[in-house]
Amino acid sequence: MSSSEDQDYAPPAEAMAGADGAPPSTALFGGDSGELPLDTRRVLVQLLSGPALDGRRHAKLWPVLLRDEQAVKRRLAELFLELVVDRDMQVAFTRQADTGDLEVPLLLRRAQLTFIDSVLILYLRQRLTQADAHGERAVVSTPEMVENLTLYERAASTDRAGFAKRVHASVEKVKKHNILQKIRASDERYEIAPTLKLLFSAEEIQSLTLLYQRMAAGETALPGKQPADADETEDDA
Repeated sequence: MSSSEDQDYAPPAEAMAGADGAPPSTALFGGDSGELPLDTRRVLVQLLSGPALDGRRHAKLWPVLLRDEQAVKRRLAELFLELVVDRDMQVAFTRQADTGDLEVPLLLRRAQLTFIDSVLILYLRQRLTQADAHGERAVVSTPEMVENLTLYERAASTDRAGFAKRVHASVEKVKKHNILQKIRASDERYEIAPTLKLLFSAEEIQSLTLLYQRMAAGETALPGKQPADADETEDDA
């Protein structure tokens, strides 16, 4: 005997596709029950693999994202993810949706940032702002990054050799996360990914800049830490 719930239940239209045993018209391979066209699926894969979909680097995918934005949002919402799109910058990425008190699994990985990582990212964010103001590409070299981080050596550590290793490790980390994109025919020059502009508000940039300037001048250390231990402090990002 069927319950009232069984009697009132009607399968969604998506589930009824191909109910006669035939594959849906959008099937791309054997056993494929997906409904999205090939190019839209590629947009989803790029967003999920991260860190972003860049309209300049992914020129074929960007118009597809704009065309099927709502469909992409629906698919991501099913994974508790939110789509962030900046049309002016032609950049899109995903982040964990704000689900309030609802406990949900986390799909996106969280990167641990040391103090040196944070300083480097803030420096790159400032360079990106400066380049935008002049209508230029945000390009930075390895020596420039190292020189900037050296200003914080006293605040981060008294071990100069160890500090140098941590600087290069931070540069490699941001390269790994595609915040820096290598310029062809150059070993030490990189373009800063525009995605970085969306990660810090103007207020956050100002407050962090003031804090790090005070640390570089030796006026303060990270809360609860002595200057020699500051490099061990990690933040989530």
